[in-house]
Amino acid sequence: MEISPFEVRISEKALSDLKKRLALTRYPDEPANAGWNYGIPLDDMKTIISYWQDEFDWRNAEKRINAFANFTTTIDGITIHFIHERGHGPNPTPLLIPHGWPSSIYELLDLIPFLTDPESFGGSPEASFDVIIPSIPGHGFSDIPKEGHFEDRKAGQILLKLMKRLGYDQFGIHGYDLGASIAGLLCLDHPDNVIGYHTTSPGNPSPLITDETPMSTAETEYLALCKRWYAKEGGYAHSLSTKPQTYAYGLNDSPVGLAAFIIEKWHLWSMQNEEDTHYHFDLDTLLTNVSIYWFTETINSSNRFYYEGQYTQWPNKFDRSFVPLGVLLTSQAHERPPKEYVERLFPKILRWEELNTGGHFAAAECPALLASHIRAFFSTVTDTTKE
Repeated sequence: MEISPFEVRISEKALSDLKKRLALTRYPDEPANAGWNYGIPLDDMKTIISYWQDEFDWRNAEKRINAFANFTTTIDGITIHFIHERGHGPNPTPLLIPHGWPSSIYELLDLIPFLTDPESFGGSPEASFDVIIPSIPGHGFSDIPKEGHFEDRKAGQILLKLMKRLGYDQFGIHGYDLGASIAGLLCLDHPDNVIGYHTTSPGNPSPLITDETPMSTAETEYLALCKRWYAKEGGYAHSLSTKPQTYAYGLNDSPVGLAAFIIEKWHLWSMQNEEDTHYHFDLDTLLTNVSIYWFTETINSSNRFYYEGQYTQWPNKFDRSFVPLGVLLTSQAHERPPKEYVERLFPKILRWEELNTGGHFAAAECPALLASHIRAFFSTVTDTTKE
């Protein structure tokens, strides 16, 4: 039951080893005028790696993480790292925010003050939150599960136990991507513990759709769009869901390979124009996220969630959760299902809104805007509860 303070402190030996590996990089060739047609461009990678080797300061990243209240606790034999920042208002709402993939707690740091201290940004102290941001097991500073078949539902059970250990029997959730999958299943399994769920990934987890399922035109068009997106962009997911260990040797051994793998996703999932080589995030943000995966050696265990999905008990045709839902749609077309599709699992949609900007990593792209939507949704949840 012990909860211990935690400080991120990577050894000088690990930092030196990274520098040596970067200096020994053997770059591949690239066809002329390749652009993004073959993947992340060679010149871009050389620029990124040069910055990582010569200018990036990991100690500054550590200071930023350690400026928040970090803790660890052990649940079901797995040590869980988490940030727990208390709200400044009179009665803060506990809010669990599991990160996505390939991301980490670092992406969510800018979001914290807008939620814990809204009064400092022109909001009401009544709308403050106690914010809990865990490193999902197998990611970042949490333990890597030792046994196979550790999947989304098991992760959700651990996060529920974490919230209860912190004294929160009922709490809100915001999630996207892997965090949304975990959160959505948690809402199905333990609806009495979740006062409301806000998401930018409303199609994850997805309802059960079969050949016999009657669907609207919008649903049919959305699923066709997702199929086209997967055919163009989903090769990584197919590989990781079949033979993740094979890819782990290169990703765990080469920092350049790891950076290319992760940063490609951060670029393509955040930008509308794939030919635009202006990176939407500063290099310090991108490389801090990559460095967390590198130093903790968690890229393989994070990737394994794709493989372990075959062992997850996904929703059946009878599953519903009446947890109040708030949906915020980003610019990513394959993450914008029609409302009737989402209502198959979550009939109680209280807010359905357009963000009109941002992409997969919205917390890092537009934290103030995202926080305002989260506050508005949970204000609606609170008002509904009072009725």
